[in-house]
Amino acid sequence: MGKDLVPWSVNQPLPAVLERAGANAKFATEEYFKAMLNNEHTRRAYGRIVRNFLTWLDERGKELHLITPGDAGEYFGQLTGSTPTKNQALAALRHYFDVLVTRHAVPLNSFASVRGIKHRIVEGKTAELDTNQSRKLFKALDTSDVIGLRDRAVLLTLAYTGARVGAVAKLQMGDVRRHGEQWSIRFNEKGGKQRDIPVRHDLRTCLIAYMEAAGVLDDAKTAPLFRASPGRRKNLTAAPFAEQDIRRMMKRRLNHATLSTEFSPHSFRVAVVTDLLKQDVPLEDVQYLAGHSDPKTTLIYDRRRRSVTRNTVERISNVISQLD
Repeated sequence: MGKDLVPWSVNQPLPAVLERAGANAKFATEEYFKAMLNNEHTRRAYGRIVRNFLTWLDERGKELHLITPGDAGEYFGQLTGSTPTKNQALAALRHYFDVLVTRHAVPLNSFASVRGIKHRIVEGKTAELDTNQSRKLFKALDTSDVIGLRDRAVLLTLAYTGARVGAVAKLQMGDVRRHGEQWSIRFNEKGGKQRDIPVRHDLRTCLIAYMEAAGVLDDAKTAPLFRASPGRRKNLTAAPFAEQDIRRMMKRRLNHATLSTEFSPHSFRVAVVTDLLKQDVPLEDVQYLAGHSDPKTTLIYDRRRRSVTRNTVERISNVISQLD
């Protein structure tokens, strides 16, 4: 069993408690991380959670197969961080122990009895990039070279589709479906979901300008749509424009436009949902555009209630001022 059994650093040995737990526990751990968790981000997050738990066991001299619901509750109770972070840890460990039970490495799922923390999100925390701020950002873009044309195309794709930045980073040439003047983009979202989003005429114009300048208009369907640039050079490579690089690019562009760097690619997603709901677009249509399985998730992105709150506060202030 190699050191890359689970997604923590290959320079670190397996926790001693897992080594002592035997072949079944190692097999279950490998199955859990290599076969059952398809999403890379989930795999890394759950890897940290499981390693932290196994390290906690080692520090207390506890064996994996002897963990009781009381031990599980004690571990959950001492976790720090936000409520979603704690509940994510509980979900990861419940799932991990399910696999350990199935592979006869432990007799029971000790985390099945642990109660999570109730947490209801009414409104998300992501800052909304409003129309005026968006216009200021795009107006400040220098599109005299291929880098500027690429950045404009990336940001417009985020602004006009509401797609997640990870889905934009993964776009390939074949995902841009060209049917004469009618274009659409096929996004591969979380959970294996696919969505075809029509391309606005102005986004199509900017995509063509970028692809012509980059010389990729006729590239293979499997080639990345948006290409990385090496350092400060004004040319592109054959490598895809990675998600983290898109985030950094947007921060630079926000700085140049003298806008707050608290905005992120996700801010466009919030703006799209809020704008469409303001225009009375049916919730189910907005939900599909955003790629949400539950309409409650879509409503978390809705910032209309903020203006209602401000209006209400202003009315209270007016009433009080009349008493002076």
